[in-house]
Amino acid sequence: MDTVKVQIDVSTPTGRRLLREVAKHPKTAKIEYPLPKSIAGKKLFTVKEVFSEVEKELNAHYGSNYKLKL
Repeated sequence: MDTVKVQIDVSTPTGRRLLREVAKHPKTAKIEYPLPKSIAGKKLFTVKEVFSEVEKELNAHYGSNYKLKL
């Protein structure tokens, strides 16, 4: 598969329109959004990691053994 990297200026209406058009084709195009500078380099958590911690806290607090369904 041949790939091309493109930079689109999304601060303009035309750039946003182009991005929306590319997003309509998820099998062909993959969009990667850069991290904001405020959180770059910090530990980030996945949804499963967050809910597993919530599950532990709830079970410890209520003395139960409930499993959250993700």
